[in-house]
This record gives sequence, C-alpha cells and structure tokens, in this order.
Amino acid sequence: MKSNRHFKIYKPFGVLSQFASNDAKEARKKQFLGELYDFPEGIMPIGRLDEKSEGLLLLTTDGKLSDHINQSGIEKEYCAQLDGDITIEAIALLEKGVEIGFAGKKYTTKPCQVFKLVKTPNFPEADKKLRIGRHRPNSWISLTITEGKFRQVRKMTAAVGFPTLRLVRIRIGNIHLEQLHVGEVQEINILN
Repeated sequence: MKSNRHFKIYKPFGVLSQFASNDAKEARKKQFLGELYDFPEGIMPIGRLDEKSEGLLLLTTDGKLSDHINQSGIEKEYCAQLDGDITIEAIALLEKGVEIGFAGKKYTTKPCQVFKLVKTPNFPEADKKLRIGRHRPNSWISLTITEGKFRQVRKMTAAVGFPTLRLVRIRIGNIHLEQLHVGEVQEINILN
C-alpha cells in the first residue's frame, strides 16, 4: 500500500488554492499551486485560502485526513492587517461572533480568539497589488477560528468596520508557518 504524502506551503498572494482550471481563459490569466512544486498525483489542498490571502496551506494525498481537518473544528490562526486602528469594542464583537453573509443567507460566526498585535508581524513585504494606504492608520490583529466559511475573516473584520487589507494564515492546529518563504513548499509528517 502506497503511503500518503503531506506538504505545507506558504501560499503567495495571487495564487489560487487549486491545481488547474477547466476554463482555458482563466488558466492563462491565473496562477495555480501546481506551478510552485512538482507535487505527487492525487494531491489536494486541505481547505483553501482565497486568491488575495497568503500564508500556511496544507496539502495531502489523504482524502480522509483532508475531510477530518476541514470538519473537526481544528484551530486556524490568522494575522490580519486592518484598515483603521481597531477598537476594544470591535475586538469584543469579533470574539462573541458577528453576522456575515454566507451562501446567500445570514450567518453568525462562532466565538473566537482575537487580540490586537502590539508589534507589526515580521512577514515578507506585501504584494504591490495590495493597496495598503501609507497615510491612513492601520492595525494588526491575531484571529483564531475553528470554522472556515468562504472569506470568513475578511467578512468578519468588515462587519465590525475594519476591512482586512492583508491576511496571512500562520497556523492550522499544531502546524505553523514558521520561517517558510513565500512560495516555499516543505514535505511534512502528519500523524493520523
């Protein structure tokens, strides 16, 4: 029996969390995970990061493991750079859960852990396509959730009046981004 393989990558800004597109026009215009590394057959992302988000993405050839991580409430930690200097009140709202739109319906997010970062995280320079205002105040938060709806973190911070400018996932469960460089791929062992 062939053993499964697992990888962690620093997904760059602008790369889709998929390996190809059925749309030939899209395939010419977009970047895909398969361009970063020669992955084994049957590889799949565990969850996703939207095109404008970056950071830790896990990949596996084990479909059961992928389902387990996606459905088991494992913590996912993000650092989000916000438009504006976030308030204590906004952090309290995020922690309790906020109402966002999901699949055409209203959805209240589960309680989560949020705190304002005192220091700017030491990430690689932001992609030039991100319009991070140099003259407006902004702030960074750490946000840890146990669910993962479509663009959830971005919708949550917008719901409390502080839209996300840059979003970097730094942890899934006990697997950390650590010192990976943008676009770097590392094979890892995951004990199931």
